[in-house]
Amino acid sequence: MFDLDKWQEIFSTIRNNKLRTILTGFSVAWGIFMLVVLLGSGYGLENGVKREFLGDAVNYLSISSGVTSMPYKGMKAGRRLQFTNEDKDILSRIDKVEASSSRTYIFLQNGYLSYKNEYGTFDMFAISPEYRLVESLTMISGRFLNQKDITDYRKVIALGRLVYEALFKEGEDAIGKYIKVGGVPFKVVGVFDDPGQDRDLQRVYLPVSTSQRVFNMGNNIRTVCLNLSETDVSMSKGIEEEVRQELAAKHKFDPQDTRAINIFNSIENYRQFMDLFAGIRFFIWIIGTGTIIAGIVGVSNIMMIVVKERTKEIGIRKALGATPWTIISLILQESILITAFAGYIGLVGGVGLLELMAKFLPVHDYFANPEININIAISATVLLVIAGAVAGYVPARKAAAVKPVVALRDE
Repeated sequence: MFDLDKWQEIFSTIRNNKLRTILTGFSVAWGIFMLVVLLGSGYGLENGVKREFLGDAVNYLSISSGVTSMPYKGMKAGRRLQFTNEDKDILSRIDKVEASSSRTYIFLQNGYLSYKNEYGTFDMFAISPEYRLVESLTMISGRFLNQKDITDYRKVIALGRLVYEALFKEGEDAIGKYIKVGGVPFKVVGVFDDPGQDRDLQRVYLPVSTSQRVFNMGNNIRTVCLNLSETDVSMSKGIEEEVRQELAAKHKFDPQDTRAINIFNSIENYRQFMDLFAGIRFFIWIIGTGTIIAGIVGVSNIMMIVVKERTKEIGIRKALGATPWTIISLILQESILITAFAGYIGLVGGVGLLELMAKFLPVHDYFANPEININIAISATVLLVIAGAVAGYVPARKAAAVKPVVALRDE
């Protein structure tokens, strides 16, 4: 039941000891403030990295040819391997591979793109249509490359958004227009966006079959990408080993030669990042909780001083018939009030700082939208209330145990 007299007494005590109460509350507020800011910043880093992954699938292997570093069956080290279309077909038959694609950087002496009076140098890649699964592209207009473009050797091209904006005037429809790639006209069939990084939007994609024929690339490719069915890191490592065995048998290099081929495992890479951020969150909780505990210990010490100062008053209360619970509740309520109010101030301050960071900090590749989960905020608030009760309980029990005769003799 609400006791107005008790609350008036608590506020009177706080008013009479303003500096002590403010310093005590500050230690609690600072603890929750630091916890919120650290957690929010940790989530900002995680959001930034996840945004980078949005532009790429997280279930693929990228296999690129390299240079042998070990002699093998009479052949010297230092041989540069060259993948072909056949390698893509071989690797596509491995179990758990849902789709395979090829990617080759096109290097031309006059490798600029031009449309009317506009021109520029951009990244050009010869790919197979399945490569769209690797980059998780979304089409703004038109379509992406398809299998018909490959089989019919069509001179078509898909442009990244930034390439389109550089070559075409604002509002001009690019679909169906011809741009020149190294002096060779290609028809624009689509403009794509990428939810990941802007550098991916400075790319253009051409059919691999057409590029091999037009730019004298033979049947060579640089990289094979394998999209895997749902699998974990250990299974993807097993597929990596199978890839090495298949390519070692075809290109005659030692399967233990890690430089002969380079494999990027997006599954392993993504899991490493997620484990890293789980560790960061755990570390942040340790720091934040330790800071809060330090503040709570300060509250407990202050309440011990309060009990010491009011020993005679407590003795009089008990002599007049006050129960132990009445004494305990008085001390507990004051302790909870200080911790809860100070914690709320720290929580609001931390959330406010995160909002300012999200609004005014420049966009960075690996930091985006620092935020605090509402469940975390509620949990922190409940933790504070519980901690406030614990902080006040020990001195409250001590106050309740004071004998009236001893308390009245206290000086």
